[in-house]
Amino acid sequence: MNHRAATPPAIGRPDVIAQAHARSLEVGLRASETPDFHPLRRPALRELVDRNQSLYTHALPVMETLHAQIVDTQSMVLLTDNHGVILHSLGDSDFVEKANRVALCPGVSWAEADRGTNAIGTALIDGQPTVVHAGDHFLHANRILTCSCAPIADPFGRTIGALDVSGDTRGFHKHTLALVRMSAQMIENHLFSNQFVDAIRVHFHARAEFIGTLYEGLAAFAPDGTFLSANRSALFQLGQPLADLQRQTFDALFGIALARLLQQIARAAPGENIVLTLPSGVRVVARGEFAAPRYVASAEPLPDAARAATSGGARAAARPCEASPLAPLATLDTLDTGDAQVSAILRRVAKLRGRDIPILVLGKTGTGKEWLARAIHHDSPRRAAPFVALNCASLPDTLIEAELFGYEDGAFTGAKKRGSVGKIVQADGGTLFLDEIGDMPLAQQVRLMRVLQERTVVPLGGTRAIPVDLRVVCATHRNLRAMIEAGTFREDLYYRINGLVVTLPALRERSDLAALVERMLALQPDGERLPRRVSDAVLERFAQCRWPGNLRQLANVLRTASIMAEGAEQIELEDLPEDFLQDCEDAPADVSAQPPVPVSSNGDGDDGRALPAAPVNVAPARMEDWQATLIAQTLARLDGNVSAAARELGLARNTVYRYLRRENTTH
Repeated sequence: MNHRAATPPAIGRPDVIAQAHARSLEVGLRASETPDFHPLRRPALRELVDRNQSLYTHALPVMETLHAQIVDTQSMVLLTDNHGVILHSLGDSDFVEKANRVALCPGVSWAEADRGTNAIGTALIDGQPTVVHAGDHFLHANRILTCSCAPIADPFGRTIGALDVSGDTRGFHKHTLALVRMSAQMIENHLFSNQFVDAIRVHFHARAEFIGTLYEGLAAFAPDGTFLSANRSALFQLGQPLADLQRQTFDALFGIALARLLQQIARAAPGENIVLTLPSGVRVVARGEFAAPRYVASAEPLPDAARAATSGGARAAARPCEASPLAPLATLDTLDTGDAQVSAILRRVAKLRGRDIPILVLGKTGTGKEWLARAIHHDSPRRAAPFVALNCASLPDTLIEAELFGYEDGAFTGAKKRGSVGKIVQADGGTLFLDEIGDMPLAQQVRLMRVLQERTVVPLGGTRAIPVDLRVVCATHRNLRAMIEAGTFREDLYYRINGLVVTLPALRERSDLAALVERMLALQPDGERLPRRVSDAVLERFAQCRWPGNLRQLANVLRTASIMAEGAEQIELEDLPEDFLQDCEDAPADVSAQPPVPVSSNGDGDDGRALPAAPVNVAPARMEDWQATLIAQTLARLDGNVSAAARELGLARNTVYRYLRRENTTH
């Protein structure tokens, strides 16, 4: 059968395929050879995933959604790094075996130099979404595949990976590439929003119904109107390449001063759009978004209009959802809601009030580490100075360095023309909070250690040391001592940041659930007709839950339920999210009998979930085997139901799948 004859004309792209075949010949590949592949060993793969943590974290939920759209088509979804090495895969069980025969699995490179013409390698070289179908592959062994791939760019336009759907040639569909492109753009938009959480962001499109969708333009600006970056849709609408836009200002691009936009935001009703004009003359509807508390605390002053827009009496613009709207007020007193463990922690921390002793906060994801850091800052003599936070797990290695230390003019391609002030300098006089410090790459650990020793920082590309006076609070869910033994965390940095170590308990281990619920509901906006209490039945259901997402999950559940119960006096069971109720129903009756411990800190526990506690005195080398055995026993008892097993163990489904794949490769 001639597979190429069945390929739609739009797929062929003869020029791209021909050039890719020529490159394959140039590197010495032979079309008839059987590819020799050596996947990365598990430690090396985990290290590679850690280096691409931000991409990996933001891509996983998008991959799950994409896989759900193509399920049962004998295909799989793949994520790679910028060199074409597969980081993660989700596939139909009936296709996995065929994929393994051609090394379509994590840890294997699909760069053109290794695999010849293929969608992943060719898309990364060409920089464009690419389909390579059947006979278009250079190696005969790969012609059983049809593959659709789209590169993924970081917020500065640099390619950092690729998203691919590969499957049996008989399952080819011309719309697959469109799904992949949309999914890749969704990942890029998530990365963009995360990178510019502190910037003034403008969402715009010529059609109002596209605001808030995948197709909206996103542009980020500094408080003085300096252009920072834009997503693909914004670049298309503005009609200029990123390099040209980086020489422009908000005023030049939209024809009005940024301060004027912020004034319009302040006067606008919630959800109301604003009309702007692009350089081309096209009128677009827009919404502004900015995080006022962080700008007030930054080294760059917020324009007067922005301060007005965020003052208590003004209607503020939409804010990023990084912190829950029901987060407790950040003072040591307000965080004390009656739990003995938490009260003891707060008393220990309070003894250091006024002293610049570094504090290390341990605890699972969502236990309130940043809330405690903000309370420490608020109750210190530094309260009037900036509180600056950086999540070390949310950025690629290169961006962590630029964000933390700042950079001078032209320090690297894609940077703002006049450089950028780093988080360390922004926090001068105040508090620097480094969340997930365990995810900081070793190279940046060395630089941070030097800053803490010398109390000066040299921006990237600079030569002048800038003196800084700050207090450092760090947090992590990882076992830093184990990481020191493994050589992935510096011992000297560890002793610099752990003047006082406190461990926040998981929500299910706390005795103040009712007080937390009451406190969170009391913080809801006064202007909204939202309930301020929950029914006894709801509180009883809360007490039965595992709360794998801890305080963050509680805050989000309450926020959703409050909206569903708007106008009622209290939240009832029917107001709670369905998936949350299902999780509670599937939880074992006696959750307290198995206090959780973090999944081993080797990179497999990045979803922040936890397994039940290991037996006493389990050696670290055997911990992984014990965890896999527990998962296997749970799956056997639940007839292989991965979703049910994940809920019972308090894990994400991907974690269960990772353990299953690990077992399959070792037997």
